[in-house]
Amino acid sequence: MELIWRILWVAGYVLLAPLLGGLLAGFDRKISARMQGRRGPSVWQPFYDLFKLFQKQSVVVNNVQDFLVYGFLLFIVFTGGLFFFGGDILLVFFALTLAGIFFIMSACSANSPYSSMGAQRELMQMMAYEPMVLLAAIGFYISTGSFSVMDIIAAKESAIGYLPGIFIGFLFILTIKFRKSPYDLSTTHHAHQEMVKGLTTELSGNILACVELSHWYENVFLLGVVGLFIVNSTWWSWIVAVAVILVSYFLEILIDNVFPRVKWQNMLKTTWVVTLVAGVINLLILTMIK
Repeated sequence: MELIWRILWVAGYVLLAPLLGGLLAGFDRKISARMQGRRGPSVWQPFYDLFKLFQKQSVVVNNVQDFLVYGFLLFIVFTGGLFFFGGDILLVFFALTLAGIFFIMSACSANSPYSSMGAQRELMQMMAYEPMVLLAAIGFYISTGSFSVMDIIAAKESAIGYLPGIFIGFLFILTIKFRKSPYDLSTTHHAHQEMVKGLTTELSGNILACVELSHWYENVFLLGVVGLFIVNSTWWSWIVAVAVILVSYFLEILIDNVFPRVKWQNMLKTTWVVTLVAGVINLLILTMIK
């Protein structure tokens, strides 16, 4: 019976994550517009844009780039599927990193100066957030005694009780993963005057649509990790987790609209300081009390 529920969770993620991810993107644009004193587009606009991209003809730079973009989408779906199946959280994060590498390689294969610049910045971003992601996996293990997502969910106490610093640090790096200001450095409309669209400059048509779809899958998965800090064996923890997820996403939208974009040096320095202060100190205290 447990296996059936796990399979249903994976199927739900594969089928419903694009819908949830698109709605999140739509509400993101709507809320951002309200913050800026505009009416904003419909919450369904991201879906219209995605369908339009799928209908357009792709300008193919080379076949390798297409293969790598499809690999990026495949590994993102695999990452989320493994997570919602209740697999090993460390393997989940490794798969997420591998998906990012596929995305970077697709940009490098285009042999475009703007794509290459975006790829270099994406590598910098990975250097910034990967230590915090690894500390989160270690924190889950120390607090619950297991890397298994199912064991973390079945714990009597929420992981956030032991990992408040790591939770704050993870929310901090989500700004990078969601590609929002002030850390939207590798592929953003805010930097069009210096790098056009960065990683996705040479992508078009259904290939660009696959990248957008991958981001929707990734965003749903990342918010699922936020919820993992909250859920435990009690039923009401799931309600609290959903509330925390919504508040966290709203904070990311607020930060995106309030803070200006910074240089990559500032991003790297700030993220590592937060990782050291919030993450490492939290782990040191946790190892002493567990």
